Amino acid sequence: MKKVVKFGGSSLASAEQFKKVGSIIRKEESRRYVIPSAPGKRTPDDTKVTDMLYSCYGQAILGEDAERDFEEQLEAIKERYNSIIRGLNLDLSLDEEFKTIRTNFSKKIGRDYAASRGEYLNGIIMAAYLGYEFIDAAEVIVFDENGNFDGDKTHKILSERLENTERAVIPGFYGAKPDGSIQTFSRGGSDITGSIVAKAVHADMYENWTDVSGFLIADPRIIKNPKPIDVITYRELRELSYMGATVLHEDAIFPVRKEGIPINIRNTNRPQDKGTVIVESTCYKPAYTITGIAGRKGFLIHDEWDNPDTKDFEVKVLGTQFNICAYKEDAATSVVLVEGKVEVETTNKKKVVLFPNQLMSVDDKGPNIKEVDVFEYICWKDNIMLLNARTAGNVFDRLSRHYGRRIVCDSQLGNIPVSGKLDLREKLEDVVNILCQSLYLTYSVNENKDIIISKK
Repeated sequence: MKKVVKFGGSSLASAEQFKKVGSIIRKEESRRYVIPSAPGKRTPDDTKVTDMLYSCYGQAILGEDAERDFEEQLEAIKERYNSIIRGLNLDLSLDEEFKTIRTNFSKKIGRDYAASRGEYLNGIIMAAYLGYEFIDAAEVIVFDENGNFDGDKTHKILSERLENTERAVIPGFYGAKPDGSIQTFSRGGSDITGSIVAKAVHADMYENWTDVSGFLIADPRIIKNPKPIDVITYRELRELSYMGATVLHEDAIFPVRKEGIPINIRNTNRPQDKGTVIVESTCYKPAYTITGIAGRKGFLIHDEWDNPDTKDFEVKVLGTQFNICAYKEDAATSVVLVEGKVEVETTNKKKVVLFPNQLMSVDDKGPNIKEVDVFEYICWKDNIMLLNARTAGNVFDRLSRHYGRRIVCDSQLGNIPVSGKLDLREKLEDVVNILCQSLYLTYSVNENKDIIISKK
């Protein structure tokens, strides 16, 4: 048997976590190809190395005015890695790598390069710890000149490189363009790298190790102690992703699905748990019948009329896909139909049947139906916010809900029209920064971690 194993940032956040990972890999000879992420948070109040690198690079591009902050932040990143090296008792130095990083940051080489160094450095440590060959992802993961992933070229190069490589560590998250410049996948892209490697080596199993024991039948933030799902199909996984499940990067399933390689979601901190196996199809009879899945706010179906999180209407599913937005603080509640048909019953018992591309909103004046572009309402499931002639205030409110952080914006500033698209996989501060730059605004973070929007 041949396995590719990917470990997330929480699994590699410290030397102690590294030791757990090492024990897992060494337990089975079949775990031959390892895909590490950058070190994640050691505690809830800690900072991910990737975010540290983004911040450090931000100081670098400011030049001499921020040189001191740049040096201090780079040294803090170096110490994160050195603490892991010391904890593993490795005879390893990253001094030369950090000299190169300092030089390239000073040259303003780019945010993708900055972000990728987290995985790159962790890969070097992991290879030294395991005694495996280190392969820089920039040598085997190919993007075209426009930054689009080139699957065919990557498969050819990677297959040839690994054909005679018994064991290797390949950092996740990034690759390179034809000119050698670094290009990253979106956040969570290490999942994709693992899938690509699994396809290249014709793996029997792709193990994705994280901080949860697979998928659950409900969101544990909503339902107490939900039961795990032992086996799930790719199609069922897609439905879970619609409801907000984020255990696995959605783009990671395509390379392995095509090759018929199962994915096993496992918990680094509970390796005894079998986790969830994702397959194309199954004759497996589940221990529990799933009648519904509790998702995140903005995509909720409730069968209890008096549930305080939903108001104004009850939805009867008639074989369909739809999106519900029902926030208590909003003047209107809405349901948008994607495909199929739904029957909506308002509080005054008025029944309305919706058809595809229709939105029904309910406010104090009653229900209202109009034709809409459904993509604007469902793209959140792909971590995209589409801004179609919205106001800045509305956008900041939506970001606040999505990230669970308070954003304060003056009412005058909030009326500024905004159009475009936002990637919600990015850190909230990065998303806000993009908006502020385009709107000639600025922001600050107070002691409560609230984000304050103001004029420049």
